[in-house]
Amino acid sequence: MSRDLVVILTALNLEYEAVRKRLTDLRIHRHPAGTRFEVGRLGRNGCRVALGLVGKGNHPSAVLAERAMAEFSPTAVLFVGVAGALWPSVQLGDVVVASQIYAYHGGTSEDDGHKARPRAWEISHGAAQIAQHLARSGEWSQGLAEGVAPRVRFGPIAAGEVVQDSAVSEQARWVRQHYNDALAIEMEAAGVAQAGHLNRALPVVVVRGISDRADGTKTATDGVDWQPRAVANAAAFATALAQELVADAAVDQPWTDGKGGRAQMRMTNRNIATGNARVGVQAGHVYGDITVGSEPERPTDLAAGIADLRDMLKQAHRDGHLDEATYAAAETELDVANDCVRKETPQSSSTLVVTLKRLRGLVADVAELAARLAALIAIAKGLS
Repeated sequence: MSRDLVVILTALNLEYEAVRKRLTDLRIHRHPAGTRFEVGRLGRNGCRVALGLVGKGNHPSAVLAERAMAEFSPTAVLFVGVAGALWPSVQLGDVVVASQIYAYHGGTSEDDGHKARPRAWEISHGAAQIAQHLARSGEWSQGLAEGVAPRVRFGPIAAGEVVQDSAVSEQARWVRQHYNDALAIEMEAAGVAQAGHLNRALPVVVVRGISDRADGTKTATDGVDWQPRAVANAAAFATALAQELVADAAVDQPWTDGKGGRAQMRMTNRNIATGNARVGVQAGHVYGDITVGSEPERPTDLAAGIADLRDMLKQAHRDGHLDEATYAAAETELDVANDCVRKETPQSSSTLVVTLKRLRGLVADVAELAARLAALIAIAKGLS
């Protein structure tokens, strides 16, 4: 798994451009079958993103989502774009994060009518928790042009094969009857969700900005530029979520047996010899972390811990574990962390946690640095 990379997919060029504007150091990545992705970084020092365009419809989105998952082995896949609202309480510009995806066109035609055979996929618990926390924090909306953060709604999204632009059509009645709790409707999320389901439950999050009401007024709302406004909101939330997912994955990686499977047990063994005792040979099957000698020192003071971390970063850079760009980005984040520690306010403590998480995402491949950052984050959370 690429622990510092998230795949972001869109259906429309307008959606693609909204995400692309947030990326730096872009380069083309060509798949052997002809698909082109662009790989870049969020800002100067954020996580890596592989951005792809899947086109309209659930079938192409499923194929290209599967292709991206196999090609990049990402931490998560985000599907970002616009959708139509199905409830009056969902306003234009709101961001809807799918708690479930309904493939609403499944059914059977019988003598007494059409019967629903629904399929649904739920967001993973861990990804949902991170998204809910991000929505509560409000930090994701910084920099949006309108200055007022749109609401983030969590609920089901219905995904079919046609554009719905009526509140009274046969399809509209079908959706309302069988998928009454759906907040929004669109055309690609079911394919992406199915691809994620087939990839060992890889976290898939669908983030949609509301650009119309699916009630016959789509032409009017498109005419006053609700599509670019809605997709800008969705892109802002999705890219902030990508950062959080990568930061979380850097610390919470499952321990594996080295062959792609999860180990059956995890334990830590410490052999410490005192007096005239000597540790001999420990035989058998050994699982987990083995420490010979004293336990590694854990930081207890944030300022001292950050200073130690700076030295560790320099050493990792000298040893070739961090490239020049990553090292420079990490140094910048450390400067921000130092400023937060000096200010000693509740707001600075909250910013410190976010900064350390971003730094953890940058150095996730260096186990010693990731472990030290995990300890610092735990201390910082206790202060916020």
